[in-house]
Amino acid sequence: MATAVKKTNWFAVWISIAVVVVLIGVTALVVLMNSTANSPGATPAGAHITSAGAITFGDSTQNSVTTYVDFLCPYCNQFEQSVGPTIKQKIDEGKTSLEVFPMGVLDTRSNPAGYSSRAASAMYSIAIHDYAHAYDFLQAMYANQPEEGSAGLSDQQIIDVAKNAGVNMTSDLEKEIKTHTYQKFAQSTQLPQGTTGTPTVLVNDKLIAVTMDPQTDIIGRLK
Repeated sequence: MATAVKKTNWFAVWISIAVVVVLIGVTALVVLMNSTANSPGATPAGAHITSAGAITFGDSTQNSVTTYVDFLCPYCNQFEQSVGPTIKQKIDEGKTSLEVFPMGVLDTRSNPAGYSSRAASAMYSIAIHDYAHAYDFLQAMYANQPEEGSAGLSDQQIIDVAKNAGVNMTSDLEKEIKTHTYQKFAQSTQLPQGTTGTPTVLVNDKLIAVTMDPQTDIIGRLK
């Protein structure tokens, strides 16, 4: 008696292979999308930007001041108005250096969200393209600070603030500001452990309780 030969259902086989291929493709796409979502984006790099993302002013090795700031934060503005001039004076005297981390902590406090990190991105771009006017831009952004809950400054308004602060607005710089080149990086920057908001200030690597008094916050802590 002849043994029946079992036929292979090639249609079913190819369907199974196709399903596996699709599943692999979907998995790879999900991994890629998650990776993209969690990516810090373009990393700002320049002679005056540290590997951690701080924009540096001054070259003193005697003292250092580090600030984590948000351009929408009213307390950061208050700190800049009350203590900023003293820090700038000590930088100019060669008695301290300053590291500034512009952040997007208050991104959800603008409508639409994202103003803080857009402004931080612009700060990075200006520090790279026209460092000589970066500090002027920082001061000008606080002088033109929008209210929380507002839309914030538009990209064009940020560009206008920069121009009025003396920034040389090249086409490349303008493009970076309008395309928010370093926005994701600003959003990925983390506050030091144990801190919860801006401004966060360290003097000689020691976290301080900000009082808005230049003598207490800065002068009395310098070597």
